[in-house]
Amino acid sequence: MRFLNPKTDFAFKKIFGSKESGDVLLSFLNAMLSLQPPNLITAVQILDPYLAPKIQGMKDTYLDIQVEDQQDRHYIIEMQVLNVAGLEKRILYNACKTYANQLQQGEKYDRLTNVVAITITDFIMFGELADQVTRFMLRAAANPEITLDDLELVFAELPKFHKQEEQLESIEDKWFYFLKYAGDLKMVPKILAEEPAIRKAFELANKAALTPEELDDQERREIFIQDQRGAIQFAERKGRQEGRQEGRQEGRQEGQREGMAKVLTNLLQRRFGAVPTWASAKIAQADLAALEEWTGRMLDTLTLESLFADRADTPPGDKG
Repeated sequence: MRFLNPKTDFAFKKIFGSKESGDVLLSFLNAMLSLQPPNLITAVQILDPYLAPKIQGMKDTYLDIQVEDQQDRHYIIEMQVLNVAGLEKRILYNACKTYANQLQQGEKYDRLTNVVAITITDFIMFGELADQVTRFMLRAAANPEITLDDLELVFAELPKFHKQEEQLESIEDKWFYFLKYAGDLKMVPKILAEEPAIRKAFELANKAALTPEELDDQERREIFIQDQRGAIQFAERKGRQEGRQEGRQEGRQEGQREGMAKVLTNLLQRRFGAVPTWASAKIAQADLAALEEWTGRMLDTLTLESLFADRADTPPGDKG
């Protein structure tokens, strides 16, 4: 057997957002959010794709899975494989829009219920954080224990999951393993088959059950992702070349070092977001050889800490 890659938009929607996949989606979300009764998600609703906002980078992709629980709280879910510009702002915008759209004109504000935006990423978003699931909500600056849970952002980062099949324990582990590796498997692992919802997810992902049109659609999505990643790699190589050229044009080793430091900083910002103070300090103090080594390892590293690990001690507590 061969299975769809759940990390593509077509497969993700088929597995988690089809009419047949309600129990699959509920199992996944309850596990990912560590929900317990009476807060279990029990009802699923799919948004009209023509009303949902488009995802930047793929013109025919929509954020189209909305979940509602027994307390009328709303959950919106998406799978993101490319770290496109403005991603965090778009996610927050969509969450705010979902929150505001609960009311019609003239309705009272007390009808508003909580909104949770869940984003599964195939790249590292928060390199300075070790957890594979990160949750953000509004907190009081003077006392972080006081929160407003009307709006919550949840990020599940697949590259941070490193467990092998024999190490899987929780239902969360098993869902992470499914998302990360299902597209490479030829049979359903026994430990995953023990979970009815995950077993059904594999059934929905079975390529043998797809029409030729669906297989073609899936292939086009995978080609698109490969092309976009190739473009990012090309831009990174070009940046390294420009850094070296800048150094040669200035005719000084320091000029070349400064050019490479600038390229590396730009790449880190694109990959991980804002560069923390400790990382900027290491870049400022590094020689040209170290900068070139770090830049060459950008595509293989998972965190900022691992990128710099063999050149210095563990980074200080300052992450600002």
